[in-house]
Parts: sequence; C-alpha cells; structure tokens
Amino acid sequence: MWSCECLFRPRKEGIITQGLFPVPWNSCSGTKKTWRVVMLNASDLRKGLKLQIDGSPYIVTEFQFSKPGKGQALYRCKMRNMISGNQLVKTYRSNDKFEKAELAERKMQFLYNQGDEFHFMDTENYEQLFLSRDQLGDNISFLIDNMEVEMLFFDGNPIDVTVPTFVNLEVTKADPWAKGDTSGNDTKPVTVQTGYELQVPPFVVEGDKIQIDTRTGEYVTRVKE
Repeated sequence: MWSCECLFRPRKEGIITQGLFPVPWNSCSGTKKTWRVVMLNASDLRKGLKLQIDGSPYIVTEFQFSKPGKGQALYRCKMRNMISGNQLVKTYRSNDKFEKAELAERKMQFLYNQGDEFHFMDTENYEQLFLSRDQLGDNISFLIDNMEVEMLFFDGNPIDVTVPTFVNLEVTKADPWAKGDTSGNDTKPVTVQTGYELQVPPFVVEGDKIQIDTRTGEYVTRVKE
C-alpha cells in the first residue's frame, strides 16, 4: 500500500484544478487518499498493457515471447513512455514482477488537430485539453472528428487516450480489383481517411468503408451502409 496527499483544491463551483488540468469536483474528496499498488507477473504482458517503471507510465507497443530450450521463458517488450514518447526495450523472465500504472479516465471527444497538437473536449464540462503526436502514438491512425474516447491521466495530467476497439474508416486509396484475377494475392494495401495503411482483401475498393480492430490495426470486415 502507498498513500499520497491529494493536491486537488477547489477553484470554482463544480470544478477543481490540479496544475493546469481541471477535473470534475466529484473525482476527488480533497483529503488524503490511499491507493493499492497492483503488481503484475510476466505472464500478464501483452500489447497495450500499461505499467509503471521508475515512477513513469509505459505502454507495451510490441511483445515477443520465447522459451530457449530448458531455460526460463523470456518476454521481450518494446514500450513507449506515455509522457515523453521515448522508446524502451526490456526483456522480462517468467518470475519477474512489475507495477501496473495507476491511471484515471475521463470521457472526451476528439475535436481537431493543429500541427502536432490533438485537441479534445470533456463531454461533461466542455473543458478542452490537447495531447501531442508522440503521446498519442498509434492511436492517431484511428482518430476521426467527434470520436468519443477515454482520456488517460497520470498524476492529474493527460497522457494518452483509449480509442474504441473497432472503428469504421473510409478507404481513400486502393488499387482497382479485377474480377478473375488469378495472381494468387490474398490481400492488397489500401489507405484510409486518417492516412493509415493496412492490408485488406482484393475486393475492397476506394470509397468503401471498412472496420478495423484498433488493438491490432488489422482489417475486420467491409461495412455496408
């Protein structure tokens, strides 16, 4: 167990402020709070897992499992610092333990981006915050105007968002499909409205809407409107 003094102080009715980032008044009592540290095992590692290393939150962006001979299982992870965007590669053994990142969530709506700043609005109090391109990472590939997301906060500061598991995006660039093509190609590359590129079945054409699994970035199905 560990505890920390709550830094929230009331500034105006209904809103309290921690640093530069307003949060709903009902998210904090203004008193000392106690948090339980959640410890994870190496077997919990997976892409998208959020953990805390040396006091900073990281998200696993790539994950590889291997078991060399009779030795211990190895878990090789590529991780992104959710505050700075810096990359880190670590290898864990099967008996290693680590701390889960303690993150708070707020429902937000994506508004627009201006250069490398991506602006979001709180759907309850209309407060606007922004995140950088580095903070958002791969999520940029799936963000569209007015999309509702869960914004993640660490120590009161916004650091990332969680996008819906499945998104429908329009194909803006695709090679034409010729019926009777016997080349043997099972997929082809296309580009969707966010600029993201992925492999899809040959029958998908420009103008189609397709569903994408944001956890893997892979094609799911063609969407009929």
